[in-house]
Amino acid sequence: MVEVNLWSGLRALTGGKQVVEVEASTVGEVLSGLVKAYPELQAPIEAGVSVAVDGRIIASGLTEPVNPDSEIYLMQRLKGG
Repeated sequence: MVEVNLWSGLRALTGGKQVVEVEASTVGEVLSGLVKAYPELQAPIEAGVSVAVDGRIIASGLTEPVNPDSEIYLMQRLKGG
């Protein structure tokens, strides 16, 4: 299991939880695990999110590994200009 920290706008979709746990070993599994555990998260995740693992923003690597002790944050998509 990994712990995922959620931005405040998602907490209403997880019963007020700031941190949730999912079974995952990659960033892609984190996202699919979140949707499986909290189906209401599907729309925001499909709209686009950023995932930070141990302080690094994972741009497009759904196969990026995560560990049980990884610090994972689900954030609104970061856009550059």
